[in-house]
Amino acid sequence: MSRIGQKPIDIAAGVEVRVDGSQAIVKGAKGELTVGIAEGIGVAVEGSQVSVTRADDSREQKSLHGLVRSLIANAIEGVSKGFEKQLEINGVGFRASVQGQTLNMSVGLSSPVVYTVKDGLSLAVNDSGTVITVSGADKQMVGDAAARIRGFRPAEPYKGKGVQYKGERIRRKVGKTVA
Repeated sequence: MSRIGQKPIDIAAGVEVRVDGSQAIVKGAKGELTVGIAEGIGVAVEGSQVSVTRADDSREQKSLHGLVRSLIANAIEGVSKGFEKQLEINGVGFRASVQGQTLNMSVGLSSPVVYTVKDGLSLAVNDSGTVITVSGADKQMVGDAAARIRGFRPAEPYKGKGVQYKGERIRRKVGKTVA
C-alpha cells in the first residue's frame, strides 16, 4: 500500500467535500476547488474524513493513489487556511508596488516589469516595497505565480541582487581578483 495514499484525510471545520463522478469538489471559506480523480482511484467521504482507494496494485495506480490523496488534502487545507509564499527583493533601487491584481517591479531592467496575477490569488507588498506576498487557496497557483515573479530577475550569485524566496539561501561566488 501507498503510505501516503492509505492515510485518511481529516476534513476541517467549515469545509464541505463531495465526489461528483471523476471530480472531488471542495468548498470552504476561502473558495471552491475541484480536484480531478484518476481512473481506477476511488474517493469516499465518511463523516469527517476522506479516504482514497485504488483498484489494483499496478505501478501507475500506486503512484496515482498517493497523488490524488495529496491533491485533495491540499485542496482542503487551501479552502480552510489558504497558502502563501513570500519573495524578497534585494538590490539598490529595487522595489515593487501593487495596484489591484497588477504587480509593478523595478528590478534594474530598462523598463519596469508588470505582472498580472490570475483570479483567486492576491498580492501584497510591505511598506518598503521589498517583500512581496502571494496568497490564495490553490497551492499550485500560488507556487506558479511566485516562481514567475522570481523568474523576472532571479538573485545572482555575486552580489545577491534580484528576487528570491524568503528564507532561500543564495550560494555566493567570489568575483574576479587581480593577480
